[in-house]
Amino acid sequence: MNIKQYLDSTYLKTASQAGLSEADTISVVKEFIQEGIDEHFKLIMIRPNMVSMAKKMIVDANSNLQIGTVIDFPEGKSSVSEKLSEAIQAIEDGADDLDFVCNYHAFKKGDVDLVKEEILKCTLLGLENNKVVKWIIEVAALDDKQIIQLSALIKNSVISNFKEELYQSVFVKSSTGFYKTENNLPNGATIHSIIIMLENASPLPVKAAGGVRTYEEAVEMIRLGVKRIGSSGAKAIANGQNSQTDY
Repeated sequence: MNIKQYLDSTYLKTASQAGLSEADTISVVKEFIQEGIDEHFKLIMIRPNMVSMAKKMIVDANSNLQIGTVIDFPEGKSSVSEKLSEAIQAIEDGADDLDFVCNYHAFKKGDVDLVKEEILKCTLLGLENNKVVKWIIEVAALDDKQIIQLSALIKNSVISNFKEELYQSVFVKSSTGFYKTENNLPNGATIHSIIIMLENASPLPVKAAGGVRTYEEAVEMIRLGVKRIGSSGAKAIANGQNSQTDY
């Protein structure tokens, strides 16, 4: 198994979250991008403000490394127009994958129409520009019933509005990795939550993000049916080591 083709190598900490200066953060992200090139990962996930820098490095290296970025991260509370504006800029900067944080807050309050609108408009933008779109539902903020309902809502929105050959370009993704849980409960993908997503998102693919820290855990996710895994410890996982990272 070429596990690197499943791994989205991820660095999403801001300077303040990492306890670094802006200049030091740029240096860290440059090293991270170079690692993605050197390790022949399929894709790196970075913040939107780093996409143009990554694109230049990848082109200069004549690498096939792809760039993913997060939209409305990590809260997902912005308006549809704000999500679209951020995504348009990311596309212009060279992003290949757009990982939108679904407005799960609105969903939990019953504003399903708003969630449907953002799914339709943002997915359309991505697909029209030949990008992969992922919808982060933040499983740690949802109960099982809500995971079922939101996964199904995304699925139904996609299959009702887009051609079947495009389904594989729209993922349902578990987590941001930055959600704050109580009592040290998991804030990312768990086997339980991923099984629910797989059962209710199909035929859309599923991405497990947050909490996958070992090669064995990654393989287990893949065997369940996950098509992508997001981890800030992708290199360690690929090398059969345990990742010490926190998302």
